[in-house]
Amino acid sequence: MKKTLILFQGDSITDAGRDKRNYHQLGNGYPKFAAAHIAEAHPDTEFEFINLGISGNRTDQLFDRLYPDAIALQPDIISILIGINDIWHRKSNILTTDAQFELNYRTILTLLRERTNAKIVMLAPYVLDAEDKEFLREDHRKIIPIVRALAEEFADVYIPLDEKFEEAVKTQPEPRFYSGDGVHPNQNGAAFIGKLYAEAIDVLLK
Repeated sequence: MKKTLILFQGDSITDAGRDKRNYHQLGNGYPKFAAAHIAEAHPDTEFEFINLGISGNRTDQLFDRLYPDAIALQPDIISILIGINDIWHRKSNILTTDAQFELNYRTILTLLRERTNAKIVMLAPYVLDAEDKEFLREDHRKIIPIVRALAEEFADVYIPLDEKFEEAVKTQPEPRFYSGDGVHPNQNGAAFIGKLYAEAIDVLLK
């Protein structure tokens, strides 16, 4: 039976309370839902799912741990959802400029291309409707074109979560259906991302 290693990387949205003593324990976020969908859709494939997301991480921190937490594992597929903390922490005087964000992310992607054979899945950061997250919106609008351009250059699959959530919220009874704080998904939001993820990467599993 074919074996496929899928590695989830990112910040708290990926971490989602995972047990850091066991990287096969996927936490309560979208990796858990994605893994279930993927395994069900491909019963003839043996999957190894690893979650190494770390809450609070920015692109520079993901770069710092890129070798042990990505390259050394040689995944078949690596997914990356990163960026919201790069702009969120500007409020606490940890300044990652847009140019530095792009350089950090580009370096990560370049190293993955050069040192692994992994297919790269990039997920766009998003900010949903929440009054206390308005300070993120302007900076979020600036980094989304950066993420999109990098995805066009490096990604095998790109999932525009910002656009997907914007459309999905319109069909729900209230704006916080997917996230109480506009950034961290609740179980509705995690399930939504997980399903999108599984559908999007299906092309890589054929």
